[in-house]
Amino acid sequence: MMRRWLLTTLLLLGISYSVGCALPAFSPERSERARQLIFVAEDFRALAKTWERFWFLDQPDHMSPELVHGGVL
Repeated sequence: MMRRWLLTTLLLLGISYSVGCALPAFSPERSERARQLIFVAEDFRALAKTWERFWFLDQPDHMSPELVHGGVL
């Protein structure tokens, strides 16, 4: 009887860990969760801009067909 109870408990614990996260990443309160999600989105946006700056993707395209003077007129 005790062995069956222990095996059932271990099985339920194993299933519960595979279903979802044991500790939620965000607050259950609505306003706090919205603030946390905004901060996360801003971090991802900053990461994308850093990536573009690192690879010089934010520089002007010099292969454009438009001629630009670039000097002092």
